[in-house]
Amino acid sequence: MQLYKSAIMIYCVVLSVSAVAGTTTSQVKPNQTSMIQTVASEGPVVSVELPSEKDAVELTSSEQSSPQKESLEKESLEKGSPEYDPEFVAVPIVFSTETLSTTFGAAGLVKHAGQAQAVALGIGLYSANDSWLTYAGFYNYQIPKLDQWLFSAELFRGHYEQGIYYLPRAQQANDAERIVSVGDEGFSKLHIKYVLPIGGGANGAAASLARKQNAINWNPLESGVTTLSLTPFNKYRELEALDYLPDEARGFEFALNWDNRDSANNSTQGGETSLTITRGSEINDDPNWLMWEFEQSAFFSLGSNSWFEAQVLASNFYIADTPSWNDVDHDSQTYQRPPSFAGVSLGGFDRLRGYDSKQFTGRSAVNYAVEYRVTPRWQPLQNLPVFNLYDVAWWQWALLLETGNVTDEFALDSLHKDMKTSYGASVRFEVENIVIRGDFVTGGDESQFWVMVNQPF
Repeated sequence: MQLYKSAIMIYCVVLSVSAVAGTTTSQVKPNQTSMIQTVASEGPVVSVELPSEKDAVELTSSEQSSPQKESLEKESLEKGSPEYDPEFVAVPIVFSTETLSTTFGAAGLVKHAGQAQAVALGIGLYSANDSWLTYAGFYNYQIPKLDQWLFSAELFRGHYEQGIYYLPRAQQANDAERIVSVGDEGFSKLHIKYVLPIGGGANGAAASLARKQNAINWNPLESGVTTLSLTPFNKYRELEALDYLPDEARGFEFALNWDNRDSANNSTQGGETSLTITRGSEINDDPNWLMWEFEQSAFFSLGSNSWFEAQVLASNFYIADTPSWNDVDHDSQTYQRPPSFAGVSLGGFDRLRGYDSKQFTGRSAVNYAVEYRVTPRWQPLQNLPVFNLYDVAWWQWALLLETGNVTDEFALDSLHKDMKTSYGASVRFEVENIVIRGDFVTGGDESQFWVMVNQPF
């Protein structure tokens, strides 16, 4: 994920669009602050979608003579995977927001970091009001002779002098109090992923990251990549204004995932299915807790025409519950519930985007999302200043509609009563193999402008 190779361009877009939005309506609230607070802690593990072995041989040998091509192809086939030279990028990051003030920092990324499929990423930011954050991640590493396994690790630490948080009031899941407080938060995670040797994982975990070559069907034995993952984690959040709240959560996440999309960056067919079970461990006087999440996405191609190279209807369904919510620990006489920052939530840059990050928290949640995505044949970005410094493969326009709810009971009638709705438009483009999206979404009393990497689903 070469996010930070494009960081300067991203923030140029953010600041210019924010300035325009600020002059047109007072309802618009560009949410860079929430993005900085949550992108590292909630973002997906970095993944590099490698070319297929055939494509890699063609790319690396395109300028070689015929004997050299034959030698390279033979060597690649003997090794079982192509070789890649490390690619290092380091860029400065400068932006300004109301709560963070002027912020300076830098990021460095190494693609093919020691192994073809591996990525290493480091970020550091410091603001004029003494807020700061650091992030380090090492993704998709393999241990010799464990061809079906991938290992990743992440570490994040942040301090915010004016952090924005939403805390539930009493027992009302949708009645949240917005506070501004000095806050410290962070996490550490270890991702242990096993790629099942079926479908796209038949040739090993590294090969499963390659672009899809086979036709998409709905048989996991033949199509898509099926993975099992275990993620030990430790999260914390300490708020100066409310120091009595639980401030730490640790435990394990177990996930089953079937990625049957034709492309992670620009899906036109197939889908993705995931089931995640999280078990929170006891910390001091805090009890154990249990949470599960299920998510299903599906993509349907609507064909092309003289205006659009592709038209896609993208849909997503998400449901989550905390079965231990009403269980009581007999020793401490406390409910077995996760802290609000580690439990079920809606609002933010992926779900119910018309609201602030984690604005709604509670026991259970449901969310429906649909997007109409089009890829115009006209693509002027590659010729524009700044953009012409990068490889911009395509851009995409999208209309989006979402509806969801969070409740303190797991019941279909409650989940579908008084649902919150978001709708808006989005512009996305692929820069250096990474999707950058800007979502302008209306929900509730305010509108949100999100700038983020990766598709929402």
